[in-house]
Order: sequence, then C-alpha cells, then structure tokens
Amino acid sequence: MSLIFPGLRGLYDRLEPIGYLLLRVAFGLMLMTHGLPKLLGRSHGSMADPMAGSVNLIANVLHLPAAPLIGVFIALLEGVGGLLIALGLFTRIVAAMVTVQMLVISWILGPTFPWIDRGFEYPLMLAFVAFFLGAHGSGRGSLDAWRGREV
Repeated sequence: MSLIFPGLRGLYDRLEPIGYLLLRVAFGLMLMTHGLPKLLGRSHGSMADPMAGSVNLIANVLHLPAAPLIGVFIALLEGVGGLLIALGLFTRIVAAMVTVQMLVISWILGPTFPWIDRGFEYPLMLAFVAFFLGAHGSGRGSLDAWRGREV
C-alpha cells in the first residue's frame, strides 16, 4: 500500500518491530498479574482469594470436574505463560492456549458486553491480541529469536 507521506516509510519500518516487542511484553506482563496472585495465594483487586474464585467459577458455574486442577492450570497459564510470552519463549503455543482461554471466558460472560458490567469486551480483546501474537510468533527481541528457533 502506498503512503500519503512516503517519507515516513523508514520511520514506520523502524517502529514496527519495537511496537510488536512492546505489545508482546506488555501483554505477557499483564497476563502475569492475573496468574501470580492465584499461584501465590495473594489478593487481586477486590478478590481476597483469586484461586478460590477461579475454582468456584469452574466448579459451580461451568460444572467441570477436577476444578482445583483446572484452576492450577489456568493460574500457570496466566502466571508462567505470561512470563514466557513477555520473554518471547514458546509464544505461539502459549498464545494459542490463552486465545482459547479468553474465548471461553468471553462465552461465559456473555451476553453482557461492557467490561464495567463484568462483560466480555476485555477478555475478547485479549483473545484477539493473543491470536495476533500466536500468528506472528515471538518476533525480534525474544528468547526464541536469540535461540534461532521458534515453534
């Protein structure tokens, strides 16, 4: 596509990998803030025990078996998976799992859309970001790039 101001092409080309790196790191760190409190047994926002809240949701709303085990998996996905995404290690695999998680959360929270009403707009946006990261891969400035290998 041609630019209205072609002289900006060089700037855009230099900013693109930096923008992607910042998006990947910010997304991974933000995801960690949801997983670490669950793993460490710390409060998170208005939740005194976020792991108990997750297990309760899994058991009593979704009616899934092995709710404590699924809760630990979710906490690991958010906490450790967020760190892996931030570092750019196995980004495609972790981002694919996060995409599924966020789509499930969006489905559970439906039909309420606004996030301020505990709706699904926030997890839906995270699903799209996770999908983009999974499709794009770790990118420059990642441990995968440093290793010279990516899944």
